[in-house]
Amino acid sequence: MANILELRDEFFKDIYSVDEKGVYEFKTYVTGKWVSAKKKRDVRSPIDSSIIARIPRLDWSIIDEGLRILYEKGRWVIRDTPGEKRLNILYRIADLMEEHKEDLVNALVINAGKTRKQALGEVNASIERLRKAELDVRKIFGEYIPGDWTAHTLESEAVVRREPYGVVLNIIPFNYPLFDTVNKFTYSSIVGNAVAVKPPSADPLPILLFAKIVEEAGFPAEAFAVFTIPGSESDKLVSDIRIHVINLTGSSKTGKRVLSVAGIKQFVMELGGGDPAIVLEDADPNETAEKIVTGMTSYSGQRCDAIKLILVEEKLYDELKKRIVEKLSKIVVGDPRNEETAMGPLIDEETVDDMLKAVREAEKMGAKILYGGKRLGPTYVEPTLVEVHDKSILPELRLYREEIFAPVAIITWFKDLDEAIKIANNRPYGLDAAVFGYNIAKIRKLIRYLDVGAIYINEYPRHGVGYYPFGGRKESGIGREGIGYSVEYVTAWKTIVYSYKGKGVWPYT
Repeated sequence: MANILELRDEFFKDIYSVDEKGVYEFKTYVTGKWVSAKKKRDVRSPIDSSIIARIPRLDWSIIDEGLRILYEKGRWVIRDTPGEKRLNILYRIADLMEEHKEDLVNALVINAGKTRKQALGEVNASIERLRKAELDVRKIFGEYIPGDWTAHTLESEAVVRREPYGVVLNIIPFNYPLFDTVNKFTYSSIVGNAVAVKPPSADPLPILLFAKIVEEAGFPAEAFAVFTIPGSESDKLVSDIRIHVINLTGSSKTGKRVLSVAGIKQFVMELGGGDPAIVLEDADPNETAEKIVTGMTSYSGQRCDAIKLILVEEKLYDELKKRIVEKLSKIVVGDPRNEETAMGPLIDEETVDDMLKAVREAEKMGAKILYGGKRLGPTYVEPTLVEVHDKSILPELRLYREEIFAPVAIITWFKDLDEAIKIANNRPYGLDAAVFGYNIAKIRKLIRYLDVGAIYINEYPRHGVGYYPFGGRKESGIGREGIGYSVEYVTAWKTIVYSYKGKGVWPYT
């Protein structure tokens, strides 16, 4: 069977070969060199589970040498590159991504299972993020503190400046492999950090293509590496003292594991989510249903900001439930290469298994499947809406307690806002919430009491390029992702105090 991955751009030819069976054999980039390894890892497409590529499974000796160069050389080379030049390199990367867009899109379609529209959106968002890097710079200029506000500091003054930590390790999720890499790379490097990337095992290919672009753009070679190792073998990497910052997007389980082994470091973590949508009785039922369904099914529900819990004020409940089911029934599930497909595959068969297991559990406990719940292929599943009438069972349902990374949501009703707030807040996550309706007093109360990092009014949660900052509470993370906000977590404050005691600079009275 022919390989469904087709890379046609000559630009990328020197980072892979193709074996006699048509499988791509990739190298990875480590501080200026494209390297391979004795051990390889298969990369499969979620479209048909076929092997499309192999990538190096780096041994520790290669990683150790890469870390040595990043720490001893790279963090100083990038810091000594003038800020204006760093910005121009990022602009050059954006231009090259524009120039070589088609292979990036193709890699996302075949390796991540995205529709062409979704893949093109991710590439365009990545390009836009690079071109917005100048907005990050506004947050790194520092402060001046006069010394005359306490007797202990008279005749002195201080400058408080931000400077790069040194080496930032970016751990990338499978759902937005290109954008998350570009985003983290942008705000880490614009302030002068060296950058290491640990790509996802499921879909690393877009990141390897990006690394080639980074190299071509003239980014300092000693300041960038892509460590292709499985997450299960990453403990030694994340605990290495040469890593100053760990920037992780992934599950709460993975975040807890990293925190337990990493040691004392700076952390930025965007973890589990699965957002509630709270619908007030004066919401527009058709528009609300449309946005909720999009929030449930975009990239097959494999988004930390996907809607997983729908709470509807009692008066509107039956009408909205009907509209949501109608719109779910029109979602075309299938091969993402087909233009009519709205929802492609899940990343692997195990993810489908996990979703259906959670749905069956809910059924056994009295929940009702209003739509979906069927497997359509090894990695394909219907979008699914599960109704819970007896809300006392919610804490026992995995669909409520956990983030099921798939296109499934619970729907139930509420009589008053306090009930809705309690149901939403009792989940262990606190990433985002959506509120639909127009009663400003009710909306304002929800804004005050919901334990989440971002609230979207009359819109489904969508983080986009991070123009508005986002990040979670509780098990949903540490810190904030966002243009002009993430730089605060990859830079350290340094205070410089100047003493002029007895020099007659300040004639205090």
